[in-house]
Amino acid sequence: MAHFCVNCGAPLALQTIEGRELEVCPKDGYVLWHDPKVAAAVVVETGGGIVLGRRAIEPGYGLWCLPGGFVDDDEDPAAAAVRECMEELNAAVELTGLLGVYHIAKTTASSIVGIAYRGRLVDGESISAGPEMLEVAGFSPDELPQIAFPSHQAVLSAYLRSPAQLAGAELLNAAAAAQPASPPSPVREGRRPRRTR
Repeated sequence: MAHFCVNCGAPLALQTIEGRELEVCPKDGYVLWHDPKVAAAVVVETGGGIVLGRRAIEPGYGLWCLPGGFVDDDEDPAAAAVRECMEELNAAVELTGLLGVYHIAKTTASSIVGIAYRGRLVDGESISAGPEMLEVAGFSPDELPQIAFPSHQAVLSAYLRSPAQLAGAELLNAAAAAQPASPPSPVREGRRPRRTR
C-alpha cells in the first residue's frame, strides 16, 4: 500500500533508518514511523472467580475475553482500563494491581503494547453485558472457557501464577481518576516537525 507525506503529499519512498526499512518523504524528510497501539485489559475478581465477557463483535465473535480495549491518545492506561470495564461490564471497577506489560505482535496491523491489571468490582456493583458483549459471567479460575486471544490467555496464566498484590492500588486508582495534565495538542497548520528518536 502506498503512503503519502502528511506535510506535502508526495509519495513516500523506502529508506533504511536505524537498521529498519521505513517510508520517508524524499522532499521534506518526513518519516512514517510504525508505532504500536496501546491496549489495557483487566482481570476482574468477583466472588472467588474471574469476570469474562463473550464477544458480540469481531475479532473473536462468540468467544470469551477479558474486559479491555485500546487506550485513547489523551488517556491514562489505568483510566482506559476502568472505562473499558464500564463499557463492557456496565460496572465500576477498582484496579488493585499491575499484572504485566506485553508485546502483542501483529502481521496485518500495528503491533500492540498490552497493559494488564488486576481489579475488583466496586462495592455494590453488578455486571451486565455492554454493547460489545453477548453476555458476561464470573468463572472459577479452574473452569475458564476457551479464551479468544492468545494475549488474554497469557494474562490469565500470569494472573493464576501471581499472588494477590494489593500494593500500589491507590496509585493505580488515582491515575484512573486523574484528568490529563493538559489537553491534547491541537493540530498545527503548516509543517509539522519531524519526529526524532
